[in-house]
Amino acid sequence: MADTDEEAVAAEDDALYVLTAILLTPAKFPSVLGDDYPEACAALGMAPLADGYGLVLGQDSDGARWTVVVDDVSLVAVAIASWDCGMEYDLSPSERTVVAALPGWPLAVAVAAPNVPAPHDPDPDLVDRPPLTPPDTTTWGPAQRRLGADEIALQWALWREQIVDGTFSAQEAQEVQDEADDAPKADKATSDATPENADSDTAPEADGTRPDGTASNTTPADGTGEGAQAGHSGVRRVLTEVRAYVDTPPPLGRVRSSFAPGDARTLRADGPGWSLVARTDDIAFVLLDDEPGEVLPVGRGPELPGLLEALDKLAVRPS
Repeated sequence: MADTDEEAVAAEDDALYVLTAILLTPAKFPSVLGDDYPEACAALGMAPLADGYGLVLGQDSDGARWTVVVDDVSLVAVAIASWDCGMEYDLSPSERTVVAALPGWPLAVAVAAPNVPAPHDPDPDLVDRPPLTPPDTTTWGPAQRRLGADEIALQWALWREQIVDGTFSAQEAQEVQDEADDAPKADKATSDATPENADSDTAPEADGTRPDGTASNTTPADGTGEGAQAGHSGVRRVLTEVRAYVDTPPPLGRVRSSFAPGDARTLRADGPGWSLVARTDDIAFVLLDDEPGEVLPVGRGPELPGLLEALDKLAVRPS
């Protein structure tokens, strides 16, 4: 453990009251921090180690916020799994596993330690770096776009049931297929995207509504696909960049694969200004920085299955 003022303060008298913990690994990291694992590590000033880290968020006896970075990933994973099951688990990392103690929290925490002052940043005179702060998600941008993709992956069934087969018209499918045929890559996907119609700058909720109560319209009003903009240019750009990942693997964590019902996998891919969520046996959804609050469905068609299969082969999976 490096000898830093931050670590000395955080470890004094074992006074860190643990509130929560997060994994920071190539397969599972807070995507709000970046499009890939190295970018998320850089947000904390950490090197992207292959095995990753565990992040322990808590308060000291004065109420100051601290993020303790440990290299015992398994210990943190067990704690998180226990808490998710409603079980108690005393997460007390050994001092020898502590890599760094960073002032502040990288994510918002809704709880606070009892019987200590309210959460606040440590005294600036006691630290040698600015405190970590959560990314701004009050307006649409990369952080909120990634959070929106997280929510779709978590609540896939609720989003998928809003899309009917008639959403994707034959004309639109043909125009996008023509675009795919013209692409230089061998693996091409069909983009049958229906753009959003609402103008809210906030991320959509899992039930298809935005926080202000307006509908997040992922299908044309008549359900026929005739109201869709055929061959959405933003989606075509995303699919072109995703195809490029197959030939030139992107930074670690840009493409991740996780469990889904049956034999399917949930795929998550991110890139500059976009996020894609898909099921290997189903369709995909695209979110763009340039389209605030919009969720663009991508029809399965003849090309998307092959692309998703190729992405799944190169994706990082939880161990």
